[in-house]
Amino acid sequence: MSVIELADKLFNGEMAIEDHHPLFMDGEIAPVTESVAFVPSFANVSVIKTSDGLFMVDTGSSVFAKQVQDLIHGWSKDRLNTAVYSHGHIDHVFGYTVWEDYAKDNNLEMPKFVSHEKVVDRFDRYKLTNGYNTVINQRQFQFLNFVFPSEFRYPDVTYRDTLELKVGDSNLALYHAKGETDDHTYTWFEKEKVLFCGDLFIWASPNAGNPQKVQRYPMEWAKALRSMLNLKGGPPEVILSGHGFPIIGKERVVAALSDTAAYLESIVTQSLEMMNRGVKLNDIIHSVKPPVELSDKPYLKPVYDEPEFIVRNIWRLYGGWWDLDPSNLKPAKDQHVATELVSLIGGIDPVLNRVKQILDNAKLQQIQNRSSNEDSIDDDLRVASKLIELAYNSDLDNLKVHDLRSEFYKVMSERATSTMSKGVYTAASNDSKLKLGN
Repeated sequence: MSVIELADKLFNGEMAIEDHHPLFMDGEIAPVTESVAFVPSFANVSVIKTSDGLFMVDTGSSVFAKQVQDLIHGWSKDRLNTAVYSHGHIDHVFGYTVWEDYAKDNNLEMPKFVSHEKVVDRFDRYKLTNGYNTVINQRQFQFLNFVFPSEFRYPDVTYRDTLELKVGDSNLALYHAKGETDDHTYTWFEKEKVLFCGDLFIWASPNAGNPQKVQRYPMEWAKALRSMLNLKGGPPEVILSGHGFPIIGKERVVAALSDTAAYLESIVTQSLEMMNRGVKLNDIIHSVKPPVELSDKPYLKPVYDEPEFIVRNIWRLYGGWWDLDPSNLKPAKDQHVATELVSLIGGIDPVLNRVKQILDNAKLQQIQNRSSNEDSIDDDLRVASKLIELAYNSDLDNLKVHDLRSEFYKVMSERATSTMSKGVYTAASNDSKLKLGN
């Protein structure tokens, strides 16, 4: 099945996005219009054939760069003229090497790389936080041998607000947006009504909350999505995104962009309304929900990020880091609190017994496929997570604790819907496995 056919079946509900994760894609190159093609990868690459070589949006990751290049060369042997970074995440920019090598090996003019000016700031920041980015990517994706790069291919051309580009006989318009990142570019090919939107649309609940990454901008993201519907000569008839599948057809494009904007706007509005009343972060997290009619859309499922993580980013953006709990203003050490509470409870065993009881109940519900009290099970598991960490912090070397902790977070990872949660829970489970010698 071609990526275009799969995209159609996903959009109309014949197939489930949960079975075709939009982050991890591969397949053959897909011609979309007369001069535009789409390459599914990590991350996706889109390409336009012009009268003076190829124009690309994103270059993909270093791991899949040669595969992507071979697919594109099967479609067109033209040289790469210009590539735009939709933003500076490494899965979008590190495919550049194969194109520069190809130009050198064939005595061709070197390709030019274009981005928003803040991509430069991002690359500079990445150098300052190289170790941290190694750790969080190992945890988030379970790439255990991954090392974050320390050298980057800076853009040749940058812009601030908008940029008009002419490559051969093709005119492109680049627009800056804040959303998942502060350095995003979406590219409009008016002639063929194709919008290259980067990660501003990813066939999933917007990545506006990622627990381990820097600030996201959900309201500005929503504004950018609505701006895409009012482009000169628009609205678009095709969306090609950095992750996920093509959307083809004006009605579908309008629905996808409008629904995603409304989804973000609802979460922001609800969160700010509660913040303005002085409500604590914990209460907001457990109160704010996206509208059901939107969260049921096949392209807004929480398979990568989650709505409650977006709430946390809204709080961080508008309210700072303190969550209004006085005990968290100047918190005690985790070990000190855990030791005190375990002592008051009467030792670790009552804590572990309660965790095991909750875990066994959750497993039983899963075996029986019962979902009527799923919210109650989720609440209990959240409590159990605090309890197992309480036991863990009270005795970091207790093998009985690590045995249950490993099992507990394995189950939590299996139950999780999003890549973010699965990564964190799997890392915690593996941490205790290592302590057990596994």
